[in-house]
Amino acid sequence: MRKLTLLLLIAFLQLTLINAVKGQLKRSSVTSDYKIDLSGKWAFQVDSLDQGIPEKWYKNTLPGKIILPGSMTTNGLGNDITVNTPWTGSIEDSTWFRNPEYEQYRQPGNIKIPFWLQPDKYYKGAAWYQKKVTIPATWSKKHIELYIERSHWETTVWVGDKQIGMQNSLSTAHVFDLSNELSPGEHQITIRVDNRIKDFNVGQNSHSISDHTQTNWNGMIGQLFLKAKPLVYIDDVQLYPDIKNKLVKAHVQIINRTGKIVSTSINLLAASSKVTTLKTVSKKVSVAKDTVVEITYPMGEKPLLWSEFSPDVYKMQVRLATAANEKDERSVTFGMRSFSSQGTQFTINNKPTFLRGTLECAAYPKTGFPPTDLQSWMRILTICRSYGLNHLRFHSWCPPDAAFEAADRLGFYFQIECASWANQGASIGDGNPLDQYIYDESNRIVKAYGNHPSFCMMNYGNEPNGKNLVKYLTDFVAYWKKKDPRHLYSTGSGWPIISGSDYNSTPDPRIQGWEQGLKSIINGESPRADYDWTNIIKKWQHPTVSHEIGQWCVYPDFKEISQYDGVLKAKNFEIFHDQLKKQGLGNLAEDFLFASGKLQVLCYKADIEAALRTPGFGGFQLLGLNDFPGQGTALVGVLNPFWRDKGYITGKEYSQFCNAIVPLARLPKMIYLNNEIFTVPVEIAQFGRQELSSVTPKWSIKNDKGDVLFRGELGTTNIPLGNTIKLGVIKQALNSITKPAKLTLAVSVAGYENSWEVFVYPAVLPKVNQEIMVTNTIDNKAAETLNKGGKVLLTLKKGALKGDKGGNIAIGFSSIFWNTAWTHSQPPVTLGILCDPQHPAFKEFPTQRYSNWQWWDAMTHSNAIRLDSVATDLQPIVRVIDDWVTAQSLGLIFECRVGNGKLIVSGIDLQSDLDKRPEARQLLYSLQSYMNNDKFEPNLKVDIQKIRSLYQTRPEPK
Repeated sequence: MRKLTLLLLIAFLQLTLINAVKGQLKRSSVTSDYKIDLSGKWAFQVDSLDQGIPEKWYKNTLPGKIILPGSMTTNGLGNDITVNTPWTGSIEDSTWFRNPEYEQYRQPGNIKIPFWLQPDKYYKGAAWYQKKVTIPATWSKKHIELYIERSHWETTVWVGDKQIGMQNSLSTAHVFDLSNELSPGEHQITIRVDNRIKDFNVGQNSHSISDHTQTNWNGMIGQLFLKAKPLVYIDDVQLYPDIKNKLVKAHVQIINRTGKIVSTSINLLAASSKVTTLKTVSKKVSVAKDTVVEITYPMGEKPLLWSEFSPDVYKMQVRLATAANEKDERSVTFGMRSFSSQGTQFTINNKPTFLRGTLECAAYPKTGFPPTDLQSWMRILTICRSYGLNHLRFHSWCPPDAAFEAADRLGFYFQIECASWANQGASIGDGNPLDQYIYDESNRIVKAYGNHPSFCMMNYGNEPNGKNLVKYLTDFVAYWKKKDPRHLYSTGSGWPIISGSDYNSTPDPRIQGWEQGLKSIINGESPRADYDWTNIIKKWQHPTVSHEIGQWCVYPDFKEISQYDGVLKAKNFEIFHDQLKKQGLGNLAEDFLFASGKLQVLCYKADIEAALRTPGFGGFQLLGLNDFPGQGTALVGVLNPFWRDKGYITGKEYSQFCNAIVPLARLPKMIYLNNEIFTVPVEIAQFGRQELSSVTPKWSIKNDKGDVLFRGELGTTNIPLGNTIKLGVIKQALNSITKPAKLTLAVSVAGYENSWEVFVYPAVLPKVNQEIMVTNTIDNKAAETLNKGGKVLLTLKKGALKGDKGGNIAIGFSSIFWNTAWTHSQPPVTLGILCDPQHPAFKEFPTQRYSNWQWWDAMTHSNAIRLDSVATDLQPIVRVIDDWVTAQSLGLIFECRVGNGKLIVSGIDLQSDLDKRPEARQLLYSLQSYMNNDKFEPNLKVDIQKIRSLYQTRPEPK
């Protein structure tokens, strides 16, 4: 009996020891760094009627379940989409709600909207999230914080039945002090998240909240945890690099919650993977309550400087110790860099730089909210770099910390905005709660991300509205210029321009503006590549960044629909695809994408090169490198919303005209006759790592087969940093080119090459068959010619086509600007041409499948003919790509039989001013040559009245 008792005692002691070890291990795994991870399952309840607070839901256990980090939508929670869904974002074109052609998409079970990407579920209002936590005994007498990396957006927190507080930042973490409520033991934390516009209105189209882009989601993402700190802890570290004096000034904020004065020691040590020689700097400080300690840290004789070419970062280890052996520490990323300006150009570490940027509009179809992990941002920025960019502007939102970390590593310059587009229902500077919120939000942003070297620029937000906006934003810029010299500051993206800003953001320097329509440079002036923005920017004394250049559309890529396997679906694409198939053009979708894509690239190249040609220019911000899925669907990217290319240009090709170093040719025109001397000044935009020494620029001109027709060298020279650096002039006689040709001029400098396609036509053309009748109307003579089996070329004057036959379709050379829904059908409303280059009609008029510069004249002297008004399934020689919303079958040139004869109908005026229009003269000759050939055998027969009904009738002369 005694032996059994002893054995039982030993077993009990062993079990107790094992459980103690297990408990210790468990406690260590949870709190080894005094952090409790809160990701995973939470209790949940929707509060659509706002009953939660009066009914004290925080006292009860919520009945539902949800997974965090995430949103209601990623958890499949919310309401089904209906015609009454209370979206966040303005709808400029409301025809979907009433037009009969959209009726099928307004039916329950088949709701499809064209405004933006469509979520599976939608909810706007309050929702409650709840989790039970166990606080270990080791957290006794600690400062305890709840950390929510990003919430959307207003959060109110309870511990048990005690309300802790409310926060509403859209740009930074929500951090709550729970020290007084979280004693060791089990507690229930309840968080109410509300995604409605309430006290302050940042603007319903702000990309921080709008359904146009990231969606107005409800939830919490990123890191989500409880953390315990000593009662004397580091609250903030701000580092101010001084590259001139090779030091960093550190401002360390220490919080003391002990209620008494505490002696502390602060140690700073900067570290880099490339530098190991820096030493610790220490300072002893007595802390009464909240104290900011300033410490100067020397960075050695040769500190590594951060830039796009050498993205070298340091980590500053800040350690705090008290006499009671309490310790706290913080590791802060920073870079030794100075992002500033000299005159009208930006500088990085006192060297000129040029911003080659795009907008980041928070479009993330997989989740409906931006990523918070480093890998995702490394991917996005690496893709941007492959297209020659070095800059991102965050349109009316601020990214999470992982984006800054990725940019630090890759050398990207960020412009941050304070989560607002105060327009269309909102305003700034008029005394509304938003005015104070912008100051609060900007301070939170700078505190959270201000140390990152990639954080270079900041303004209030996008395109402001308000009677007193100039005064408000002038004060805002002055406030930040005085407070923090690490960044450059401006008013708002787009406007207003004030003398006190560090830089301008303006839409003036671009080749197409809002409401310019067909009067813009690219649509209203003959093609050339020698203009710049000197006259626009000469009145300003600081750098100018062109605001939202480009906005050139491409046809939808319907193959993309299958990629939307997350919370957002491309129901808008499904509508557009249905429309295309309804018009009998479904088989042309891929051709429309490719042809419009090539025109889109041509437009972007023109926009970007104009900026690079401008002396003293600051840079550009594209809208955008990837598509903007909202605002009526703005397919303005050469990449889709997933940052994937669409098959018509690669990063390598794009970076020929968008890069740190870009050769430039100031072509006075794109169309030449062979009796001319090809005279083209060559220059370079050179914002590379350093001066280029002993460089010999080379040039060549190739034909369409790739054969080099001419080549040469310009003088050997040293090329400093800057742009508009003249390299020489190409002069080449073209008289050896006897046939019409598409030629490619290429200029290469130090391994960088850029190229331009130009067209050369014979100055003298052979005579054509006089029996082919060319006319602008089917008069009696033309009808008689056709009846007798003759050949007629009907070339309509611009404006002659009847409205319902296509005369009311505003065509131009360029692609659609932004999109027709949001611009209320700003011209042009078409996307260039599509043709078969091998068609014999083009034997004397070289062309690709798509619009190039030689089609500018045709598109500006024509109307697009509605082909279905002539005959069903009419296949034209030259097709015009219509807006994807209407998807009409349009043509510029088609052929048919009329009576006993053969007819070509041209919506292009091929008669007027031919001495001034070499392209029209050459196209006319090519068509006539084709009509004189036995290959001219149209199959389709059309009644002559159908042809006559196309244009405005004129009385026959007597």
